[in-house]
Formats: sequence, C-alpha cells, structure tokens
Amino acid sequence: MKCVFSTQRLTKFYIHMKKRLLLLLASVLIPILTFAQETAETAERGWDEIINDAVTPATEFIFNIVFYPWVYSDMANTGGSMPYVIILLLGAATIFTIYFKFINIMKFPMAINVVRGKYDDIDSHTPDPNEKLNVNVVDGDIIDTIKDEAEEGEVSHFQALTAALSGTVGLGNISGVAIAITVGGPGATFWMIVAGLMGMSSKFAECTLGVKYRDVGPDGTVYGGPMYYLSKGLKERGMAGLGKFLAVFFAVMCIGGSFGGGNMFQANQAAAQFNSMIGATGGSAGVVFGLVMAVFVAIVILGGIKRIASVTEKVVPFMVGIYLLAALVVIVMSIGQLPAAFGMIFDGAFTGAGVTGGFIGVLIQGFRRAAFSNEAGVGSAAIAHSAVKTKYAASEGIVALLEPFIDTVVVCTITALVIIITGFHTGAEGLGGVDLTSAAFASVIPWFPYVLTIAVVLFAFSTMISWSYYGLQSWLYLFGRSKVNEYVYKVLFCLFVVVGAAASLGAVTDFSDSMIFAMAIPNLIGVFLLLPKVKEELNRYMDAVNKG
Repeated sequence: MKCVFSTQRLTKFYIHMKKRLLLLLASVLIPILTFAQETAETAERGWDEIINDAVTPATEFIFNIVFYPWVYSDMANTGGSMPYVIILLLGAATIFTIYFKFINIMKFPMAINVVRGKYDDIDSHTPDPNEKLNVNVVDGDIIDTIKDEAEEGEVSHFQALTAALSGTVGLGNISGVAIAITVGGPGATFWMIVAGLMGMSSKFAECTLGVKYRDVGPDGTVYGGPMYYLSKGLKERGMAGLGKFLAVFFAVMCIGGSFGGGNMFQANQAAAQFNSMIGATGGSAGVVFGLVMAVFVAIVILGGIKRIASVTEKVVPFMVGIYLLAALVVIVMSIGQLPAAFGMIFDGAFTGAGVTGGFIGVLIQGFRRAAFSNEAGVGSAAIAHSAVKTKYAASEGIVALLEPFIDTVVVCTITALVIIITGFHTGAEGLGGVDLTSAAFASVIPWFPYVLTIAVVLFAFSTMISWSYYGLQSWLYLFGRSKVNEYVYKVLFCLFVVVGAAASLGAVTDFSDSMIFAMAIPNLIGVFLLLPKVKEELNRYMDAVNKG
C-alpha cells in the first residue's frame, strides 16, 4: 500500500503545524496572562467566567465532534446515547482480546511474576546469535553493527507500571463510579468490570509497540509512545506519510490533554476539596494552593522520568492503599449487606434496573465510565511504559495489562460496593460525583472526608506528574529534543497548575477531555495496522521465557 502523502508535502505540513502550534500556544497564554493582570475585571466576574467565556465556542465545536453520539432506543422506550469514540475503544478492546486469545486472562499470572522480577534474568542473557535483534533499522544501517536498543531503559517494570497507573487512577475512580451507578443502577458495575477486563488487551498491544519502536538518546534518555510507533511502524509498512500525520495529530492532542485534563482539572478538584476541608474561600485560596502544588510538581518533573517513577512507585501504592483500606472498613462494618449488593449488581446488569431503564442503558453507563477511567486504547500509558528497562517489548506489554485491572476491576468495583452497601446507589438530593461517594463513606466513617481529601490531593498530584511526562514527550517530538524546549514545556506546565487551582475551568477541561479521547483515533489506527508486529514480539518473549 503506497502512501498518498509525498515527503515534500509532509515536510511542509510539519513545518506549518509547528508554526500553527506556537501561534495557538501564544493565543492561549496571552489571554491568560492578561486576565491575571486585569484585577478589576477579575474581582468583578472571576477567572472562571472570563476564561470560560473565551474558550466556550471552541470547546463546544471540538467536544461535539469528538463525542458525537450514537442515539439508541431500548425496550423501556427511554433511549439514550453513547459517543462513537467510546464504541471505538470498546470495539477495539474486544478485537484485541480475541486476536491475542484472551491474553488478559491467560497471561495475568505471568504479568504479576514479571512485576515481581521473576524473569529479570532473561534480559541479562546473551542473545541467541540466530535470534533477530529487536532494533529499528534506518536506511544505511548495517544490522551486524547495531546495538540492541531494547536493552536500554530508565525504569523498572514496577516503576513503569506505577507511573502509568498514576495517570489513570484518580478522580474518575471516585466520582465517575458514583455517576455510573446513580444513572445506570448497580448493574452498571458489572459492565464496568467487563470493559476493564477487555481494556487489558488494549493496554498490552499499545505498550508492547511503545517499547518496540522507542528511541534511545546518546545519554540513555528514552523517547517513546504512539508518536514513534505510528511514524516508525507505519513507515515499515510503506505508509510513512500517513504514519507521520497520525503521529503529529496524536502529539498535538496529547499536549492539549496534558495541560487541561492532566493538569488544570486535577489541580482544580484538589484545591476545591482541600479548601472545603479547611474552610478557605475565594480565588486567593486557590492561588496559594496552586502555587504550593506547582512547587511540588516542579521538584518532581524537573528530574525526568526516573524521578517521576521513583515518586510514583511510593505514592501510588500508598494512595490506593489508604483509599481501599477505608473502603474495606465500610464493607466489613456492613458485611451483612454484601450478598445483597452483589445480587443487585448481577441482577441489574441484565434486567436493566436503574434510572435509565433498559439493558442497553445500564451496559452503556458501565462501559462509558470504564473507558473514561482506565484510558485503554488512548495511547497515553504507552509513553510511560516505553521507558522500561527490557530488551523484550512484550514483557512490558504483559505488565501493562495489569493497569486496567487495578484501576477499573479493583478500585472502581470497591467504590461501587461502598455506594451500594450504604444505600446511596439511589442517589442523594444535591449530591453527585465525588460528593456522593464522600457521603457514602461518611455515613459509616464520619471522619472519612478528611481521608478523601488526602486521597484526592495525592490522586491529583500523581496524575499531574505522569501527564507532564506524556505532554513533554509529545512536545519534544514536535519541537525537537533540546533542553530549552524541555524547560519551556515544564515551566508552562507548572504555570497551568496555578491557573487550574485558581478557577473553575469547566469549558477548558471539556476541551482537554476532547483532546485526550481524540488521541484514541490515530492510536487505534496504528495499533490495528501493527497487530502482527505485536504478535511477533509476544512469540519472541515467550520463546525466551520457555528457554529459561
């Protein structure tokens, strides 16, 4: 298949995109800095109204495209809708699960063993001289003189997993579950679990490709993610122009998502929860919180992926641990309600019990929340997993399949059980999302809102440092790998932490959410086209494991 894009046209397009991106960045930053200086207007209207008014038209346009809905009707004649992008994510996950013969289930024990280090010695073995090296051959290279790039890396399997988990385990596990259950009923929990299990296969495929096609700099720094397997992988298939276009499109969306949903939204929600606990009000409280958060974020992200991974390997187990511990306390104290809760989950999954009515409505609510929570198929996690130390790409793909399991099957299910056991699954007047989850916990543990505050701040912090790495990798792909470009991005990222904490940026976060899910379109196109490469890597790794 020959690509329709010529190299000359693609180069012009790439240069044009760079200029447009810089202009777009300037058009976003200048108004924000101007708003900060216009104190009189800010005092009268507030940053949230000013910024929302400025970006609402663009937000609505992009949001309506990315989340264009499939409208359905069910037997209960209630009907509903589901964005096509969610259908794409779930359809791809189903295909990958079948293509790889239910790898999400069959290789689950192996995934745990890889994280435990059981197969680490395989990476230190001398390669079989008859084995094809896992390298990216460039025109003119002599294969016998090329170093196996896949032996390089910056972090361990466990660190790569926690770095990726920190980007997905967050407020969606707390507020998103409450939304799914109050709208779709307890049965939505069952379909969240199903979607999480299928998403494990998507994470395996994209993270395997992330390691296979990564670049390793002279200083050992790793550059990886969908940008690289889209451009390199599709070039191998004779579609260089298409691959470059998809890679640039992905990188642009990833940068936008890192500043918005991966940064401002997280800072805003953490500031709101923290300030409500200490009784602070006003925009100045948000600014102070944002400045403090920005300092901590800067300390971590200036150290690169090694420091990010060293922080996430401690923060992620701790934050998930304290949240699950509180949830287990609630469940144990209401243990008599547990059988009835599971009964409502399974009955509701197939009978359609819930506010929406109808089997399809319940199924959609579960699938939608799972996709938003674990981001399987979006491609973001492949950036973090690419930095792992291994020469077998599939080894990290197998590790990555644990991510949706922990995020959706474990954390989301525990949250759902707490809400159902405490009777809050029918909703509570004036409460929704994180407030509803907090109230459910507080009905058994009165002091839980304080624990939730710690969890929310840690979830937000860990998400921000991971998304800073995702955005940085995309930024360097577009504008070049230099220290100047690296620090420009990191400074901008920290500035957006303060902006996000100081205002309620509904329209901005809708815009960024749109860009995050738009990442799935080029990513899944590439993964579909490169599935045979993933299977080759899986067979290669399994051969190494079997040889011991």
